[in-house]
Amino acid sequence: MNVDEYKLPLKKVIEEFELEKIYETDDLDSVMITNTDVNRPGLQMVGFFDYFDNNRIQILGKVEFTYLEQFHADERAEKIEKLMSQHIPALIVTRGLQIFPEMIELAEKYNVPLLRSESGTSAFMSALIAYLNVQLAPRRTRHGVLVEVYGEGILILGESGVGKSETAIELVKRGHRLVADDAVEIKRVSDKTLVGSSPEIIRHFVELRGIGIIDVKEIFGIGAVKDTENIDMIIHLEPWEEGKQYDRLGMVDEYTNIMGINVPSLTIPVKLGRNLAVIVEVASMNNRQKRMGYNAAVELNNRLMSQMESQLGNL
Repeated sequence: MNVDEYKLPLKKVIEEFELEKIYETDDLDSVMITNTDVNRPGLQMVGFFDYFDNNRIQILGKVEFTYLEQFHADERAEKIEKLMSQHIPALIVTRGLQIFPEMIELAEKYNVPLLRSESGTSAFMSALIAYLNVQLAPRRTRHGVLVEVYGEGILILGESGVGKSETAIELVKRGHRLVADDAVEIKRVSDKTLVGSSPEIIRHFVELRGIGIIDVKEIFGIGAVKDTENIDMIIHLEPWEEGKQYDRLGMVDEYTNIMGINVPSLTIPVKLGRNLAVIVEVASMNNRQKRMGYNAAVELNNRLMSQMESQLGNL
């Protein structure tokens, strides 16, 4: 499936960070944020607009205000107007600083939302960038199940009817948490991190053949579900094929690429009598061990090699 580009209404940013509306435009609902980066327009205050990206939210802090305070109102208005006239999506003033009257007039003239936060500039910028990275992250939807097992986000993939949902329910009964069933919305929030969630309309619901739709949150309680989780491992379930060679040692690490990120993966054959929930639990703990630097297959191989060298030395 193609990766989609997303936009975020400025109104959601205002609600998330509880920003004070100094000047609210008539078309605030239609103001969309498309860039995950923000900008402190220090250079723009002195007139340098080369390579200026007017799609970014602009943030003014103590440094910019101290600079502007040195000028008379007319000179200050001239500098602010150069920024406002670039059709920026919003201007946010931090630290609860007192707004210059000319700033409000120019916000009205150029129809730019003027907002204020009580937070410190650096802290606010960090939180805003992190929020935008999640909300505007490239994403795609995969058919599968996402569960949290021992703190690991496990994405279970496989053909329809192979037992993904049944495995998820068994894991929930064993104390783990469901994130998504059937459709998993995957966001690439950084160069190394994928975050999965469920589309809101089917969140916490699971389809079990022969039973129908069940609400996991209502049956097993709020502790049995989670809204989002990092994807740390992918498990492919496939029907057992006689004669096919399956990995029995785990010496070679396998990966599945999703949106340019390689995620550790396993292929688990499904056969009558196999307890898939226990297998997923063990796979989760083993994946965590590998991340912590311990690989059981490598340890066994080292022991065998050490024993063989010892025997050869005694010949």
